[in-house]
Amino acid sequence: MAVSIGKFNVFTFFKLPSAWWCGVRLKYIDNGKAVVAVRHRWFNQNPFKSLFWAVQGMAAEFATGAMVSMQIRESGQNISMLVANNNANFSKKATGKITFTCEDGHLIKDALDKTIATGEGQTFWMRSVGVNEEGTVVSTFNFEWTVRLKP
Repeated sequence: MAVSIGKFNVFTFFKLPSAWWCGVRLKYIDNGKAVVAVRHRWFNQNPFKSLFWAVQGMAAEFATGAMVSMQIRESGQNISMLVANNNANFSKKATGKITFTCEDGHLIKDALDKTIATGEGQTFWMRSVGVNEEGTVVSTFNFEWTVRLKP
C-alpha cells in the first residue's frame, strides 16, 4: 500500500496541531522504519536555548506511532492504539535539525496479528533515536504501545 507522507503531515496539522506548529514533520515511512525531523527554533526551545524535551518527545513518538497507525489501517480491522508507558534519555543538547528514526516496525504486525486472533490487547516497546546534523545521538525514547480490537 502506498503511503503519502503529505497526508501524515496534514493529519498532524488537524489532529496534532502543537506538533505541527513546533515543526514536527514525517520524512520517510514504510512498514519497518519511520523518520521524523524537527528543527530547533525560538518557538520550540527551552530556557537553555535547545529543543524542549517535550518537542523531542512529540517527534520521537510520531516516528513510532505513524507506523502503528499505518499498519492498523492496512489490517482493515477496527483496532485502538495507545501509549501505555515511555522513558527517555537525553545525552546531548539538542540544537539544529534533529532527526528521529524508529526501525522497530517489525514488532507491530505480530502484536496486531495476536490481538486480532485472540481479541486480547497486546503491548510492545518501540525505540526512537534522535540525532543531530553531525550524527550525534541527542536523545533516545522508548514507547510501550498497546493495541486492542475495538468492541
